[in-house]
Amino acid sequence: MRLRRTVGVWGATSVGIANIIGAGIFVLSGVAAGIAGPSVILSFFIAGFIALMTALSAAELSSLITETGASYAFTKKAFGRFWSFLVGWFKYFDYTVGAAAVSVGFAAYFAAFFGMNGPTALALSAVGLPVALTILNLIGVRETARATAAMVFVKVFALVLLVMLGIFYLGQNFNASHYTPFFVNGLGGTLEAAAVVFFAFLGFNTVSMMSEETKNPEKTIPRALMIAFFVSFILYMAIAVVEIGVLDWNTMGSTASPLIELAAALTSNRMFMDFIAFSAMVATGSVALSSMIGGTRTSYVMGRDGLLPRQFESVSKRFGTPYISILVSGMIITVLAGLFADNIALIVSIVNFGSLFTYMFTHLSLIRLRHLMPKAKRHFRVPAYPVVPIIGIISCLFFMFYLSVDAKVAAMLWAAIGIVAYAVFHTKRSKVPLGFLVKD
Repeated sequence: MRLRRTVGVWGATSVGIANIIGAGIFVLSGVAAGIAGPSVILSFFIAGFIALMTALSAAELSSLITETGASYAFTKKAFGRFWSFLVGWFKYFDYTVGAAAVSVGFAAYFAAFFGMNGPTALALSAVGLPVALTILNLIGVRETARATAAMVFVKVFALVLLVMLGIFYLGQNFNASHYTPFFVNGLGGTLEAAAVVFFAFLGFNTVSMMSEETKNPEKTIPRALMIAFFVSFILYMAIAVVEIGVLDWNTMGSTASPLIELAAALTSNRMFMDFIAFSAMVATGSVALSSMIGGTRTSYVMGRDGLLPRQFESVSKRFGTPYISILVSGMIITVLAGLFADNIALIVSIVNFGSLFTYMFTHLSLIRLRHLMPKAKRHFRVPAYPVVPIIGIISCLFFMFYLSVDAKVAAMLWAAIGIVAYAVFHTKRSKVPLGFLVKD
Protein backbone atom coordinates (compact mmCIF):
# COMPACT_ATOMS: atom_id res chain seq x y z
CA MET A 1 0.00 0.00 0.00
CA ARG A 2 1.34 3.42 -0.97
CA LEU A 3 1.56 6.58 1.12
CA ARG A 4 -1.07 9.24 0.39
CA ARG A 5 -0.13 12.45 -1.45
CA THR A 6 -1.92 15.08 0.62
CA VAL A 7 0.74 17.72 1.39
CA GLY A 8 1.16 20.94 -0.61
CA VAL A 9 3.90 23.57 -0.76
CA TRP A 10 2.95 25.27 2.51
CA GLY A 11 2.67 21.97 4.40
CA ALA A 12 6.08 20.79 3.17
CA THR A 13 7.61 24.21 3.85
CA SER A 14 6.19 24.17 7.38
CA VAL A 15 7.80 20.80 8.12
CA GLY A 16 11.13 22.16 6.84
CA ILE A 17 10.99 25.34 8.92
CA ALA A 18 9.79 23.34 11.91
CA ASN A 19 12.82 21.09 11.76
CA ILE A 20 15.30 23.94 11.18
CA ILE A 21 14.18 26.58 13.69
CA GLY A 22 14.39 25.02 17.12
CA ALA A 23 16.95 24.38 19.84
CA GLY A 24 19.70 25.79 17.62
CA ILE A 25 18.61 29.43 17.65
CA PHE A 26 16.85 29.28 21.04
CA VAL A 27 19.85 27.75 22.85
CA LEU A 28 23.01 27.53 20.74
CA SER A 29 23.08 31.16 19.60
CA GLY A 30 24.23 32.12 23.10
CA VAL A 31 26.86 29.39 23.24
CA ALA A 32 28.22 30.44 19.84
CA ALA A 33 28.31 34.11 20.85
CA GLY A 34 30.37 33.19 23.90
CA ILE A 35 32.88 31.47 21.58
CA ALA A 36 33.13 33.98 18.73
CA GLY A 37 31.98 37.26 20.24
CA PRO A 38 30.55 39.76 17.73
CA SER A 39 31.85 37.67 14.82
CA VAL A 40 29.14 35.11 15.64
CA ILE A 41 27.21 37.07 13.00
CA LEU A 42 29.77 35.85 10.45
CA SER A 43 29.60 32.37 12.02
CA PHE A 44 25.90 32.19 11.21
CA PHE A 45 26.59 33.34 7.67
CA ILE A 46 29.34 30.72 7.15
CA ALA A 47 27.21 27.90 8.58
CA GLY A 48 24.25 29.04 6.50
CA PHE A 49 26.32 29.26 3.33
CA ILE A 50 27.61 25.71 3.79
CA ALA A 51 24.09 24.45 4.51
CA LEU A 52 22.87 26.27 1.40
CA MET A 53 25.23 24.19 -0.73
CA THR A 54 23.48 21.05 0.47
CA ALA A 55 20.04 22.62 0.12
CA LEU A 56 20.75 23.41 -3.54
CA SER A 57 22.02 19.90 -4.26
CA ALA A 58 19.04 18.38 -2.45
CA ALA A 59 16.64 20.61 -4.40
CA GLU A 60 17.92 19.35 -7.76
CA LEU A 61 17.92 15.72 -6.66
CA SER A 62 14.39 16.08 -5.25
CA SER A 63 13.19 17.35 -8.62
CA LEU A 64 14.63 14.21 -10.21
CA ILE A 65 13.95 11.55 -7.56
CA THR A 66 10.47 11.62 -6.05
CA GLU A 67 10.83 8.56 -3.84
CA THR A 68 10.74 9.22 -0.10
CA GLY A 69 14.03 8.96 1.76
CA ALA A 70 15.92 12.16 0.83
CA SER A 71 19.68 11.49 1.01
CA TYR A 72 18.97 7.76 1.34
CA ALA A 73 16.98 7.74 -1.90
CA PHE A 74 19.57 9.92 -3.66
CA THR A 75 22.42 7.63 -2.61
CA LYS A 76 20.48 4.53 -3.59
CA LYS A 77 19.99 5.85 -7.09
CA ALA A 78 23.62 6.94 -7.44
CA PHE A 79 25.66 4.35 -5.53
CA GLY A 80 23.46 1.36 -4.80
CA ARG A 81 22.52 -0.81 -1.87
CA PHE A 82 25.41 -0.67 0.60
CA TRP A 83 26.10 3.07 0.65
CA SER A 84 22.40 3.90 0.69
CA PHE A 85 21.96 1.62 3.70
CA LEU A 86 24.80 3.34 5.54
CA VAL A 87 23.36 6.77 4.76
CA GLY A 88 19.89 5.65 5.87
CA TRP A 89 21.37 4.05 8.98
CA PHE A 90 22.97 7.34 10.05
CA LYS A 91 19.88 9.31 9.04
CA TYR A 92 17.61 7.18 11.20
CA PHE A 93 20.00 7.52 14.13
CA ASP A 94 20.17 11.29 13.72
CA TYR A 95 16.42 11.74 13.61
CA THR A 96 15.71 9.39 16.52
CA VAL A 97 18.43 10.49 18.94
CA GLY A 98 17.98 14.12 17.89
CA ALA A 99 14.26 13.94 18.65
CA ALA A 100 15.00 12.44 22.07
CA ALA A 101 17.51 15.18 22.87
CA VAL A 102 15.06 17.88 21.78
CA SER A 103 12.36 16.24 23.91
CA VAL A 104 14.59 16.69 26.95
CA GLY A 105 15.07 20.35 26.01
CA PHE A 106 11.31 20.70 25.64
CA ALA A 107 10.83 19.21 29.09
CA ALA A 108 13.02 21.87 30.68
CA TYR A 109 11.00 24.68 29.06
CA PHE A 110 7.72 22.91 29.84
CA ALA A 111 8.54 22.36 33.51
CA ALA A 112 9.75 25.95 33.94
CA PHE A 113 6.78 27.44 32.11
CA PHE A 114 4.24 25.62 34.29
CA GLY A 115 6.23 25.91 37.50
CA MET A 116 6.89 22.18 37.80
CA ASN A 117 9.89 21.13 39.90
CA GLY A 118 11.83 17.94 40.48
CA PRO A 119 13.30 15.16 38.32
CA THR A 120 10.00 13.26 38.14
CA ALA A 121 8.18 16.19 36.55
CA LEU A 122 11.05 16.66 34.12
CA ALA A 123 11.08 12.99 33.14
CA LEU A 124 7.30 12.88 32.67
CA SER A 125 7.44 15.99 30.48
CA ALA A 126 10.25 14.51 28.36
CA VAL A 127 8.38 11.22 27.92
CA GLY A 128 5.01 12.85 27.34
CA LEU A 129 6.09 14.76 24.24
CA PRO A 130 7.16 11.79 22.06
CA VAL A 131 4.07 9.84 23.19
CA ALA A 132 1.79 12.66 22.03
CA LEU A 133 3.73 13.11 18.78
CA THR A 134 3.58 9.38 18.06
CA ILE A 135 -0.20 9.52 18.24
CA LEU A 136 -0.28 12.58 15.99
CA ASN A 137 1.98 10.88 13.43
CA LEU A 138 -0.23 7.78 13.43
CA ILE A 139 -3.33 9.82 12.60
CA GLY A 140 -1.91 11.13 9.33
CA VAL A 141 0.69 13.32 7.65
CA ARG A 142 -1.88 15.98 6.70
CA GLU A 143 -2.84 16.43 10.35
CA THR A 144 0.85 16.40 11.28
CA ALA A 145 1.60 19.06 8.66
CA ARG A 146 -1.27 21.22 9.95
CA ALA A 147 -0.02 20.97 13.54
CA THR A 148 3.49 21.75 12.32
CA ALA A 149 2.23 24.79 10.41
CA ALA A 150 0.62 26.14 13.59
CA MET A 151 3.85 25.61 15.53
CA VAL A 152 5.86 27.29 12.79
CA PHE A 153 3.60 30.36 12.89
CA VAL A 154 4.06 30.75 16.65
CA LYS A 155 7.86 30.56 16.69
CA VAL A 156 8.40 32.59 13.49
CA PHE A 157 6.05 35.26 14.85
CA ALA A 158 8.05 35.32 18.10
CA LEU A 159 11.36 35.69 16.26
CA VAL A 160 9.99 38.43 14.02
CA LEU A 161 8.72 40.31 17.08
CA LEU A 162 12.14 40.02 18.71
CA VAL A 163 13.84 41.33 15.56
CA MET A 164 11.43 44.26 15.24
CA LEU A 165 11.79 45.24 18.90
CA GLY A 166 15.53 44.78 18.63
CA ILE A 167 15.80 47.06 15.62
CA PHE A 168 13.72 49.70 17.42
CA TYR A 169 15.92 49.35 20.53
CA LEU A 170 19.14 49.66 18.51
CA GLY A 171 17.73 52.73 16.79
CA GLN A 172 17.44 54.38 20.21
CA ASN A 173 20.42 52.83 22.02
CA PHE A 174 22.98 51.83 19.38
CA ASN A 175 26.44 51.19 20.78
CA ALA A 176 29.19 50.39 18.27
CA SER A 177 31.38 48.94 21.03
CA HIS A 178 29.08 45.90 21.11
CA TYR A 179 30.38 44.98 17.65
CA THR A 180 34.05 45.79 18.21
CA PRO A 181 36.52 44.23 18.21
CA PHE A 182 34.75 41.91 15.78
CA PHE A 183 37.15 38.93 15.94
CA VAL A 184 37.76 38.82 19.69
CA ASN A 185 38.96 35.21 19.51
CA GLY A 186 40.41 35.34 16.02
CA LEU A 187 39.14 33.59 12.91
CA GLY A 188 39.51 30.27 14.73
CA GLY A 189 36.83 31.27 17.23
CA THR A 190 34.53 32.32 14.41
CA LEU A 191 34.94 28.97 12.65
CA GLU A 192 34.50 27.04 15.89
CA ALA A 193 31.25 28.90 16.51
CA ALA A 194 30.19 28.20 12.91
CA ALA A 195 30.64 24.47 13.61
CA VAL A 196 28.37 24.86 16.65
CA VAL A 197 25.60 26.83 14.96
CA PHE A 198 25.68 24.51 11.95
CA PHE A 199 23.39 22.35 14.08
CA ALA A 200 20.83 25.17 13.85
CA PHE A 201 20.57 24.68 10.08
CA LEU A 202 20.08 20.92 10.14
CA GLY A 203 16.63 19.73 9.22
CA PHE A 204 15.79 21.23 5.84
CA ASN A 205 16.32 17.81 4.25
CA THR A 206 13.22 16.61 6.10
CA VAL A 207 11.22 18.23 3.28
CA SER A 208 12.67 15.69 0.85
CA MET A 209 11.61 12.87 3.19
CA MET A 210 7.98 13.62 2.30
CA SER A 211 8.28 13.15 -1.47
CA GLU A 212 5.75 10.30 -1.62
CA GLU A 213 3.23 12.23 0.50
CA THR A 214 3.50 15.51 -1.44
CA LYS A 215 1.48 16.70 -4.42
CA ASN A 216 3.62 17.24 -7.55
CA PRO A 217 6.82 16.46 -5.58
CA GLU A 218 9.22 17.19 -8.46
CA LYS A 219 8.16 20.86 -8.25
CA THR A 220 6.79 21.17 -4.72
CA ILE A 221 9.78 19.71 -2.84
CA PRO A 222 12.51 21.96 -4.34
CA ARG A 223 10.32 25.03 -3.87
CA ALA A 224 9.42 24.19 -0.27
CA LEU A 225 13.02 23.27 0.55
CA MET A 226 14.44 26.58 -0.66
CA ILE A 227 11.68 28.65 1.00
CA ALA A 228 12.23 26.88 4.33
CA PHE A 229 15.97 27.43 4.16
CA PHE A 230 15.91 31.13 3.28
CA VAL A 231 13.20 32.01 5.82
CA SER A 232 15.31 30.37 8.52
CA PHE A 233 18.56 31.92 7.29
CA ILE A 234 17.18 35.48 7.24
CA LEU A 235 15.71 35.12 10.73
CA TYR A 236 18.96 33.68 12.10
CA MET A 237 21.08 36.49 10.69
CA ALA A 238 18.68 39.11 12.03
CA ILE A 239 18.60 37.54 15.51
CA ALA A 240 22.42 37.34 15.59
CA VAL A 241 22.77 41.04 14.73
CA VAL A 242 20.21 42.06 17.34
CA GLU A 243 21.59 39.77 20.07
CA ILE A 244 25.10 41.17 19.74
CA GLY A 245 23.82 44.74 19.57
CA VAL A 246 21.66 44.44 22.69
CA LEU A 247 23.36 41.90 24.97
CA ASP A 248 26.88 41.51 26.31
CA TRP A 249 28.43 38.67 24.34
CA ASN A 250 30.72 37.81 27.30
CA THR A 251 27.73 36.65 29.33
CA MET A 252 25.71 35.10 26.52
CA GLY A 253 27.75 31.90 26.54
CA SER A 254 26.67 31.13 30.10
CA THR A 255 22.91 31.22 29.51
CA ALA A 256 20.77 28.36 28.18
CA SER A 257 18.02 30.76 27.14
CA PRO A 258 19.61 33.66 25.23
CA LEU A 259 16.38 34.76 23.55
CA ILE A 260 14.60 35.08 26.87
CA GLU A 261 17.55 37.20 28.04
CA LEU A 262 17.14 39.25 24.88
CA ALA A 263 13.41 39.71 25.49
CA ALA A 264 14.10 40.83 29.07
CA ALA A 265 16.61 43.40 27.82
CA LEU A 266 14.17 44.77 25.25
CA THR A 267 11.11 45.10 27.47
CA SER A 268 9.95 44.58 31.05
CA ASN A 269 6.60 43.23 29.86
CA ARG A 270 6.19 39.88 31.61
CA MET A 271 3.57 38.67 29.16
CA PHE A 272 5.99 39.15 26.25
CA MET A 273 8.77 37.25 28.05
CA ASP A 274 6.33 34.42 28.80
CA PHE A 275 5.36 34.36 25.14
CA ILE A 276 9.02 33.99 24.12
CA ALA A 277 9.42 31.15 26.63
CA PHE A 278 6.27 29.52 25.26
CA SER A 279 7.62 29.95 21.72
CA ALA A 280 10.84 28.22 22.73
CA MET A 281 8.76 25.32 24.01
CA VAL A 282 6.80 25.22 20.74
CA ALA A 283 10.05 25.40 18.76
CA THR A 284 11.56 22.37 20.45
CA GLY A 285 8.27 20.49 20.16
CA SER A 286 8.02 21.17 16.44
CA VAL A 287 11.59 19.96 15.87
CA ALA A 288 10.79 16.73 17.68
CA LEU A 289 7.65 16.34 15.56
CA SER A 290 9.37 16.90 12.22
CA SER A 291 12.32 14.72 13.30
CA MET A 292 9.88 11.91 13.97
CA ILE A 293 8.44 12.39 10.49
CA GLY A 294 11.91 12.12 8.95
CA GLY A 295 12.98 9.13 11.05
CA THR A 296 9.84 7.10 10.46
CA ARG A 297 9.95 7.73 6.70
CA THR A 298 13.59 6.62 6.63
CA SER A 299 12.83 3.30 8.36
CA TYR A 300 9.72 2.88 6.19
CA VAL A 301 11.57 3.09 2.91
CA MET A 302 14.48 0.98 4.20
CA GLY A 303 11.99 -1.69 5.25
CA ARG A 304 10.37 -1.52 1.80
CA ASP A 305 13.78 -2.01 0.21
CA GLY A 306 14.55 -5.02 2.39
CA LEU A 307 17.32 -3.29 4.34
CA LEU A 308 15.29 -3.43 7.55
CA PRO A 309 12.55 -5.90 8.57
CA ARG A 310 9.62 -5.83 6.16
CA GLN A 311 7.24 -4.86 8.95
CA PHE A 312 8.62 -1.31 8.78
CA GLU A 313 6.90 -0.78 5.40
CA SER A 314 3.43 -1.57 6.76
CA VAL A 315 0.98 1.25 6.02
CA SER A 316 -2.24 1.83 7.94
CA LYS A 317 -5.29 1.27 5.75
CA ARG A 318 -7.26 3.85 7.72
CA PHE A 319 -4.73 6.68 7.99
CA GLY A 320 -2.27 5.89 5.18
CA THR A 321 0.74 6.23 7.50
CA PRO A 322 3.66 3.80 8.13
CA TYR A 323 2.37 2.80 11.56
CA ILE A 324 5.00 0.17 12.47
CA SER A 325 7.82 2.61 11.71
CA ILE A 326 6.04 5.29 13.73
CA LEU A 327 5.41 3.02 16.72
CA VAL A 328 8.98 1.70 16.83
CA SER A 329 10.51 5.17 16.47
CA GLY A 330 8.10 6.58 19.04
CA MET A 331 9.04 3.91 21.58
CA ILE A 332 12.77 4.41 21.03
CA ILE A 333 12.49 8.20 21.34
CA THR A 334 10.33 7.88 24.45
CA VAL A 335 12.79 5.51 26.17
CA LEU A 336 15.80 7.66 25.24
CA ALA A 337 14.02 10.82 26.42
CA GLY A 338 13.26 9.20 29.78
CA LEU A 339 16.76 7.80 30.30
CA PHE A 340 18.80 10.49 28.56
CA ALA A 341 22.19 11.19 30.10
CA ASP A 342 23.03 14.81 30.87
CA ASN A 343 25.37 15.25 27.91
CA ILE A 344 23.44 16.95 25.15
CA ALA A 345 26.64 18.50 23.77
CA LEU A 346 28.00 15.05 22.87
CA ILE A 347 24.69 13.99 21.33
CA VAL A 348 24.59 17.15 19.23
CA SER A 349 28.12 16.41 17.98
CA ILE A 350 27.14 12.84 17.07
CA VAL A 351 24.04 14.08 15.26
CA ASN A 352 26.18 16.63 13.42
CA PHE A 353 28.60 13.90 12.30
CA GLY A 354 25.78 11.76 10.92
CA SER A 355 24.14 14.71 9.19
CA LEU A 356 27.41 15.84 7.62
CA PHE A 357 28.01 12.28 6.41
CA THR A 358 24.59 12.13 4.73
CA TYR A 359 24.96 15.67 3.33
CA MET A 360 28.29 14.70 1.79
CA PHE A 361 26.58 11.83 -0.02
CA THR A 362 23.89 14.22 -1.25
CA HIS A 363 26.61 16.19 -3.05
CA LEU A 364 28.34 13.03 -4.29
CA SER A 365 25.02 11.70 -5.58
CA LEU A 366 24.39 14.91 -7.49
CA ILE A 367 27.76 14.66 -9.24
CA ARG A 368 27.34 10.97 -10.06
CA LEU A 369 23.78 11.32 -11.36
CA ARG A 370 24.76 14.31 -13.51
CA HIS A 371 27.25 11.88 -15.10
CA LEU A 372 24.95 8.85 -15.27
CA MET A 373 21.75 10.69 -16.28
CA PRO A 374 22.83 13.88 -18.06
CA LYS A 375 19.61 14.16 -20.11
CA ALA A 376 17.13 13.34 -17.37
CA LYS A 377 14.48 16.02 -16.80
CA ARG A 378 15.22 18.19 -13.77
CA HIS A 379 12.75 20.87 -12.68
CA PHE A 380 15.52 22.54 -10.69
CA ARG A 381 19.22 22.66 -11.53
CA VAL A 382 22.05 23.65 -9.20
CA PRO A 383 23.67 26.92 -10.35
CA ALA A 384 27.44 27.09 -10.81
CA TYR A 385 27.75 23.32 -11.12
CA PRO A 386 30.10 21.58 -10.19
CA VAL A 387 31.40 24.32 -7.87
CA VAL A 388 28.45 24.02 -5.44
CA PRO A 389 28.67 20.26 -4.74
CA ILE A 390 32.48 20.34 -4.58
CA ILE A 391 32.42 23.15 -1.99
CA GLY A 392 29.73 21.19 -0.16
CA ILE A 393 31.83 18.02 0.01
CA ILE A 394 34.93 19.85 1.22
CA SER A 395 32.89 21.74 3.85
CA CYS A 396 31.31 18.55 5.20
CA LEU A 397 34.71 16.89 5.55
CA PHE A 398 36.07 20.04 7.24
CA PHE A 399 33.35 20.13 9.88
CA MET A 400 33.51 16.35 10.45
CA PHE A 401 37.23 16.65 11.11
CA TYR A 402 36.75 19.35 13.76
CA LEU A 403 34.04 17.54 15.74
CA SER A 404 34.97 16.05 19.11
CA VAL A 405 36.84 12.75 19.33
CA ASP A 406 34.00 11.23 21.38
CA ALA A 407 31.55 12.07 18.62
CA LYS A 408 33.78 10.45 16.00
CA VAL A 409 34.20 7.29 18.08
CA ALA A 410 30.46 7.02 18.73
CA ALA A 411 29.74 7.52 15.03
CA MET A 412 32.24 4.83 14.05
CA LEU A 413 30.67 2.40 16.53
CA TRP A 414 27.22 3.10 15.09
CA ALA A 415 28.61 2.57 11.59
CA ALA A 416 30.15 -0.77 12.66
CA ILE A 417 26.80 -1.93 14.07
CA GLY A 418 25.16 -0.87 10.83
CA ILE A 419 27.61 -2.83 8.69
CA VAL A 420 26.88 -5.96 10.73
CA ALA A 421 23.14 -5.36 10.38
CA TYR A 422 23.54 -4.82 6.65
CA ALA A 423 25.44 -8.10 6.29
CA VAL A 424 22.62 -9.93 8.08
CA PHE A 425 19.79 -8.41 6.03
CA HIS A 426 21.72 -8.55 2.78
CA THR A 427 22.30 -12.28 3.27
CA LYS A 428 18.63 -12.90 4.03
CA ARG A 429 17.19 -10.65 1.31
CA SER A 430 19.80 -10.48 -1.39
CA LYS A 431 17.17 -11.37 -4.01
CA VAL A 432 14.83 -8.52 -3.07
CA PRO A 433 14.67 -5.95 -5.90
CA LEU A 434 15.63 -2.41 -4.90
CA GLY A 435 13.58 -0.38 -7.37
CA PHE A 436 15.76 1.87 -9.52
CA LEU A 437 18.98 0.45 -8.08
CA VAL A 438 22.34 1.15 -9.65
CA LYS A 439 24.37 -2.01 -9.10
CA ASP A 440 27.13 -2.01 -6.54
